[in-house]
Amino acid sequence: MRINVERPDKKTLESMGIKEWPIWTKEPSRFDWSYDQKEVCYILEGRAKVTPDGGSPAEFGPGDLVTFPEGMQCVWDISEKIKKHYRFGS
Repeated sequence: MRINVERPDKKTLESMGIKEWPIWTKEPSRFDWSYDQKEVCYILEGRAKVTPDGGSPAEFGPGDLVTFPEGMQCVWDISEKIKKHYRFGS
């Protein structure tokens, strides 16, 4: 499974309604995670590396739009406190 990381422009973010999405924060840490549905998130602050089971790691930071596929199991490694907007589902 693949993690998609992109750098959207302001117009794209506005059309997605990112500012209306909930916010999640997490201090530097390392933990296992699994996605029972797709997640799209926009990174406001911090840095992390997420490694899917059997896949290549993805690193991301402020300004990145990250999509995690449904069914993915992974390890999060947060190096700088993360603050992100997020949305589950399609």
